[in-house]
Amino acid sequence: MTTLASQALSTRVPLGGFSLGFLRLELRRMLRNRRTMIFTLVMPPLFFVIFGLQSDYRTESFGSGNVTGYVMVSMAVYGAMLATTSGGAMVAIERAQGWSRQLRLTPLRPVAYIATKVAVAMVLGLVSVTAVFVVGGIVGAHLTVTAWVSCFLLAWICSLVFAAFGLFVGYLLPSENVMQLLGPALAGLSFAGGLFMPLHGWFETVSKIFPTNGVATLARMPFGDTSGGSIALAILNVVVWATIFVGGAAVLFRRDTAR
Repeated sequence: MTTLASQALSTRVPLGGFSLGFLRLELRRMLRNRRTMIFTLVMPPLFFVIFGLQSDYRTESFGSGNVTGYVMVSMAVYGAMLATTSGGAMVAIERAQGWSRQLRLTPLRPVAYIATKVAVAMVLGLVSVTAVFVVGGIVGAHLTVTAWVSCFLLAWICSLVFAAFGLFVGYLLPSENVMQLLGPALAGLSFAGGLFMPLHGWFETVSKIFPTNGVATLARMPFGDTSGGSIALAILNVVVWATIFVGGAAVLFRRDTAR
Protein backbone atom coordinates (compact mmCIF):
# COMPACT_ATOMS: atom_id res chain seq x y z
CA MET A 1 0.00 0.00 0.00
CA THR A 2 2.83 2.35 0.89
CA THR A 3 4.57 1.54 -2.37
CA LEU A 4 1.42 2.31 -4.37
CA ALA A 5 0.98 5.61 -2.53
CA SER A 6 4.58 6.57 -3.23
CA GLN A 7 4.19 5.74 -6.90
CA ALA A 8 0.99 7.78 -7.09
CA LEU A 9 2.68 10.73 -5.41
CA SER A 10 5.67 10.61 -7.77
CA THR A 11 3.23 10.51 -10.71
CA ARG A 12 1.37 13.59 -9.50
CA VAL A 13 4.57 15.54 -8.76
CA PRO A 14 7.01 15.35 -11.68
CA LEU A 15 10.60 16.58 -11.38
CA GLY A 16 10.49 16.07 -7.63
CA GLY A 17 8.26 19.11 -7.15
CA PHE A 18 10.45 21.56 -9.10
CA SER A 19 8.23 24.25 -10.65
CA LEU A 20 8.62 27.59 -12.41
CA GLY A 21 6.10 29.12 -10.02
CA PHE A 22 8.25 28.30 -6.99
CA LEU A 23 11.32 29.54 -8.87
CA ARG A 24 9.65 32.89 -9.66
CA LEU A 25 8.61 33.25 -6.01
CA GLU A 26 12.16 32.67 -4.83
CA LEU A 27 13.53 35.16 -7.37
CA ARG A 28 11.12 37.87 -6.21
CA ARG A 29 12.06 37.25 -2.59
CA MET A 30 15.75 37.52 -3.40
CA LEU A 31 15.44 40.66 -5.52
CA ARG A 32 13.69 42.43 -2.64
CA ASN A 33 16.72 41.89 -0.40
CA ARG A 34 18.59 45.21 -0.58
CA ARG A 35 21.75 43.94 1.08
CA THR A 36 22.07 41.12 -1.42
CA MET A 37 21.51 43.45 -4.37
CA ILE A 38 24.18 45.85 -3.10
CA PHE A 39 26.68 42.99 -2.93
CA THR A 40 25.57 41.88 -6.40
CA LEU A 41 25.39 45.17 -8.30
CA VAL A 42 27.61 47.65 -6.45
CA MET A 43 30.56 46.00 -4.73
CA PRO A 44 32.06 43.94 -7.62
CA PRO A 45 32.13 46.85 -10.15
CA LEU A 46 33.48 49.14 -7.42
CA PHE A 47 36.33 46.73 -6.65
CA PHE A 48 37.07 46.48 -10.35
CA VAL A 49 37.31 50.26 -10.73
CA ILE A 50 39.59 50.49 -7.69
CA PHE A 51 42.00 47.74 -8.75
CA GLY A 52 41.60 47.62 -12.53
CA LEU A 53 42.35 51.23 -13.42
CA GLN A 54 45.63 51.62 -11.62
CA SER A 55 48.73 52.97 -13.37
CA ASP A 56 48.86 52.09 -17.07
CA TYR A 57 46.77 48.92 -16.92
CA ARG A 58 44.63 50.06 -19.85
CA THR A 59 47.64 50.39 -22.14
CA GLU A 60 49.56 47.34 -20.90
CA SER A 61 48.80 44.23 -22.93
CA PHE A 62 48.15 40.84 -21.42
CA GLY A 63 47.51 37.79 -23.53
CA SER A 64 44.74 38.58 -26.00
CA GLY A 65 43.68 41.73 -24.13
CA ASN A 66 44.98 44.26 -21.63
CA VAL A 67 45.63 44.12 -17.90
CA THR A 68 42.41 46.02 -17.16
CA GLY A 69 40.51 43.29 -18.99
CA TYR A 70 42.33 40.64 -16.99
CA VAL A 71 41.41 42.35 -13.72
CA MET A 72 37.84 42.73 -14.97
CA VAL A 73 37.51 38.97 -15.44
CA SER A 74 39.00 38.31 -12.00
CA MET A 75 36.59 40.74 -10.35
CA ALA A 76 33.67 39.30 -12.33
CA VAL A 77 34.54 35.88 -10.93
CA TYR A 78 34.77 37.35 -7.43
CA GLY A 79 31.45 39.14 -7.86
CA ALA A 80 29.80 35.96 -9.09
CA MET A 81 31.22 34.14 -6.07
CA LEU A 82 29.81 36.75 -3.69
CA ALA A 83 26.41 36.80 -5.38
CA THR A 84 25.91 33.06 -5.75
CA THR A 85 27.26 32.22 -2.30
CA SER A 86 25.07 34.86 -0.66
CA GLY A 87 22.06 33.63 -2.62
CA GLY A 88 22.62 30.05 -1.57
CA ALA A 89 23.34 30.91 2.05
CA MET A 90 19.95 32.59 2.45
CA VAL A 91 18.65 29.13 3.40
CA ALA A 92 20.16 29.77 6.83
CA ILE A 93 17.53 32.44 7.44
CA GLU A 94 14.79 30.11 6.20
CA ARG A 95 15.99 27.46 8.61
CA ALA A 96 15.72 29.89 11.51
CA GLN A 97 12.18 30.80 10.45
CA GLY A 98 11.14 27.14 10.11
CA TRP A 99 10.39 27.54 6.39
CA SER A 100 12.54 24.62 5.29
CA ARG A 101 10.72 22.28 7.66
CA GLN A 102 7.40 23.42 6.23
CA LEU A 103 8.64 22.67 2.72
CA ARG A 104 9.60 19.18 3.86
CA LEU A 105 5.90 18.51 4.48
CA THR A 106 5.20 19.11 0.79
CA PRO A 107 6.04 16.75 -2.10
CA LEU A 108 9.12 18.91 -2.83
CA ARG A 109 12.16 16.63 -2.86
CA PRO A 110 15.54 17.79 -1.53
CA VAL A 111 17.14 17.72 -4.99
CA ALA A 112 14.36 19.89 -6.46
CA TYR A 113 14.62 22.36 -3.57
CA ILE A 114 18.38 22.62 -3.94
CA ALA A 115 18.06 22.98 -7.74
CA THR A 116 15.66 25.91 -7.21
CA LYS A 117 18.01 27.61 -4.78
CA VAL A 118 20.98 27.10 -7.09
CA ALA A 119 19.01 28.53 -10.03
CA VAL A 120 18.14 31.66 -8.02
CA ALA A 121 21.77 32.07 -6.94
CA MET A 122 22.90 31.71 -10.55
CA VAL A 123 20.56 34.50 -11.62
CA LEU A 124 22.23 36.74 -9.06
CA GLY A 125 25.62 35.65 -10.35
CA LEU A 126 24.58 36.52 -13.89
CA VAL A 127 23.54 40.01 -12.78
CA SER A 128 26.84 40.52 -11.00
CA VAL A 129 29.01 39.38 -13.91
CA THR A 130 26.99 41.55 -16.30
CA ALA A 131 27.47 44.62 -14.08
CA VAL A 132 31.25 44.15 -13.96
CA PHE A 133 31.54 43.55 -17.71
CA VAL A 134 29.41 46.59 -18.54
CA VAL A 135 31.61 48.81 -16.37
CA GLY A 136 34.72 47.19 -17.87
CA GLY A 137 33.56 47.93 -21.39
CA ILE A 138 32.98 51.57 -20.45
CA VAL A 139 36.30 52.23 -18.71
CA GLY A 140 38.64 50.56 -21.19
CA ALA A 141 38.91 46.79 -20.78
CA HIS A 142 40.17 45.27 -24.04
CA LEU A 143 39.51 41.69 -25.09
CA THR A 144 38.89 39.95 -28.36
CA VAL A 145 35.23 39.36 -29.22
CA THR A 146 35.66 35.66 -28.54
CA ALA A 147 37.28 36.37 -25.19
CA TRP A 148 34.51 38.79 -24.17
CA VAL A 149 31.87 36.12 -24.71
CA SER A 150 33.89 33.18 -23.42
CA CYS A 151 35.14 34.90 -20.26
CA PHE A 152 31.64 36.13 -19.48
CA LEU A 153 30.08 32.69 -19.81
CA LEU A 154 32.87 30.88 -17.95
CA ALA A 155 32.92 33.37 -15.06
CA TRP A 156 29.17 32.91 -14.68
CA ILE A 157 28.77 29.17 -15.26
CA CYS A 158 31.70 28.20 -13.05
CA SER A 159 30.20 30.18 -10.17
CA LEU A 160 27.78 27.25 -9.86
CA VAL A 161 30.35 25.82 -7.46
CA PHE A 162 29.79 28.70 -5.06
CA ALA A 163 26.02 28.61 -5.33
CA ALA A 164 26.31 25.05 -4.01
CA PHE A 165 28.89 26.22 -1.46
CA GLY A 166 26.46 28.84 -0.15
CA LEU A 167 23.75 26.21 0.29
CA PHE A 168 26.16 23.89 2.05
CA VAL A 169 27.32 26.58 4.48
CA GLY A 170 23.75 27.78 4.99
CA TYR A 171 22.76 24.35 6.25
CA LEU A 172 25.98 23.79 8.15
CA LEU A 173 26.00 26.96 10.27
CA PRO A 174 23.30 28.80 12.25
CA SER A 175 21.76 31.87 10.64
CA GLU A 176 23.31 34.34 13.06
CA ASN A 177 26.82 33.29 12.01
CA VAL A 178 26.71 32.36 8.35
CA MET A 179 26.55 35.81 6.74
CA GLN A 180 29.32 37.12 9.00
CA LEU A 181 31.67 34.31 8.02
CA LEU A 182 31.05 34.23 4.28
CA GLY A 183 32.81 37.49 3.39
CA PRO A 184 36.15 36.67 5.06
CA ALA A 185 35.90 33.05 3.91
CA LEU A 186 35.46 34.02 0.24
CA ALA A 187 38.28 36.57 0.45
CA GLY A 188 40.55 33.93 1.94
CA LEU A 189 39.59 31.39 -0.72
CA SER A 190 40.23 33.98 -3.43
CA PHE A 191 43.75 34.73 -2.22
CA ALA A 192 44.51 31.05 -1.57
CA GLY A 193 43.26 30.04 -5.03
CA GLY A 194 45.25 32.68 -6.90
CA LEU A 195 42.26 34.72 -8.05
CA PHE A 196 43.68 38.11 -7.03
CA MET A 197 47.36 37.60 -7.78
CA PRO A 198 49.69 35.05 -9.41
CA LEU A 199 51.15 32.51 -7.03
CA HIS A 200 54.56 30.87 -7.23
CA GLY A 201 56.44 27.96 -5.73
CA TRP A 202 54.67 25.76 -3.24
CA PHE A 203 51.87 28.34 -2.88
CA GLU A 204 50.94 27.68 -6.50
CA THR A 205 50.92 23.92 -5.93
CA VAL A 206 48.74 24.16 -2.83
CA SER A 207 46.36 26.64 -4.54
CA LYS A 208 45.18 23.95 -6.96
CA ILE A 209 43.13 22.23 -4.26
CA PHE A 210 40.93 25.28 -3.68
CA PRO A 211 37.71 25.71 -5.70
CA THR A 212 38.64 29.30 -6.57
CA ASN A 213 41.69 28.08 -8.49
CA GLY A 214 39.66 25.94 -10.87
CA VAL A 215 37.12 28.69 -11.50
CA ALA A 216 39.81 31.36 -12.02
CA THR A 217 41.81 29.17 -14.40
CA LEU A 218 38.80 28.40 -16.58
CA ALA A 219 37.49 31.98 -16.61
CA ARG A 220 40.90 33.31 -17.71
CA MET A 221 41.46 30.62 -20.31
CA PRO A 222 40.26 32.78 -23.28
CA PHE A 223 43.11 35.20 -22.47
CA GLY A 224 45.56 32.45 -23.29
CA ASP A 225 46.58 32.44 -19.65
CA THR A 226 47.39 28.96 -18.39
CA SER A 227 49.56 30.08 -15.50
CA GLY A 228 46.93 28.78 -13.11
CA GLY A 229 47.64 25.23 -14.24
CA SER A 230 46.21 22.52 -16.44
CA ILE A 231 42.77 23.13 -17.95
CA ALA A 232 41.88 19.48 -17.38
CA LEU A 233 42.88 19.81 -13.73
CA ALA A 234 40.80 22.99 -13.42
CA ILE A 235 37.74 21.22 -14.85
CA LEU A 236 38.26 18.33 -12.45
CA ASN A 237 38.59 20.82 -9.59
CA VAL A 238 35.26 22.50 -10.45
CA VAL A 239 33.40 19.21 -10.95
CA VAL A 240 34.68 17.65 -7.73
CA TRP A 241 33.93 20.66 -5.55
CA ALA A 242 30.49 21.16 -7.10
CA THR A 243 29.66 17.51 -6.43
CA ILE A 244 30.87 17.74 -2.83
CA PHE A 245 28.90 20.89 -2.07
CA VAL A 246 25.68 19.76 -3.79
CA GLY A 247 25.82 16.35 -2.14
CA GLY A 248 26.63 17.88 1.23
CA ALA A 249 23.78 20.37 0.95
CA ALA A 250 21.32 17.57 0.08
CA VAL A 251 22.42 15.48 3.06
CA LEU A 252 22.22 18.45 5.44
CA PHE A 253 18.79 19.42 4.08
CA ARG A 254 17.45 15.94 4.84
CA ARG A 255 18.99 15.98 8.32
CA ASP A 256 17.78 19.49 9.07
CA THR A 257 14.19 18.75 8.08
CA ALA A 258 13.97 15.25 9.57
CA ARG A 259 10.95 14.79 11.81
